[in-house]
Amino acid sequence: MCTNYAPVQRQVLRDVFGVEPPPGLFKAETYPDYPAPIVRASPDGERHCTLASFGMVPRKRFQPGARKFDTTNARSETVGERPAFAKYWRQGQLCLVPVSAFYEFAYPEDGTAASPGKPVRWRVWLPAEPAFAVAGLWRDWPDGASSFTMLTVNSEKHALMHRFHKPGDEKRSVVIVPPAQWDDWLTCRDPEVARTFLTLLPPERMAAEPAPKVPGAAIPDAD
Repeated sequence: MCTNYAPVQRQVLRDVFGVEPPPGLFKAETYPDYPAPIVRASPDGERHCTLASFGMVPRKRFQPGARKFDTTNARSETVGERPAFAKYWRQGQLCLVPVSAFYEFAYPEDGTAASPGKPVRWRVWLPAEPAFAVAGLWRDWPDGASSFTMLTVNSEKHALMHRFHKPGDEKRSVVIVPPAQWDDWLTCRDPEVARTFLTLLPPERMAAEPAPKVPGAAIPDAD
């Protein structure tokens, strides 16, 4: 699952995604509950950008005493069944999450589920593209705030994405939507048609390298 990524800069939103950046600040790296830009379609099909919280149900939205669970990712196989996502999936509230890179943890290949070894954060990106878009799902809240989740698929057989996550855990990957499909994805309102978009890019179009975090380093705002 992806819970850490680098959103694009404001000028990239204009130049690549064709939208005006939303008001408000966002960080150069996004983590759960951080605000970040997403692209949605207006009723007339035009793209527009808004700032939304990463995680379909931000932690502050859980009722007091309720069990908190992670909603930064939604499994494509069950997105239509899970209470946190189902209503919005059926309503076709699809979005694009503009990304310059996302981060996953790789474990030593000789590790086991019982003793996996120390993980290393890796950066994943598309070397031929200035930015890319991850398939997402969004919702609004009564106070006018928005939030979103990234959709994921199984990646056991993907030559790159299978190497991430803890040994013994299912291998999952976010879905990158090709630019030619951006508007079709944003305006799709049929859940079964939407599922046809949820496939993995060929590994040769992707690149990855170790990118350990610097302990104690502050995350600057995005430009």
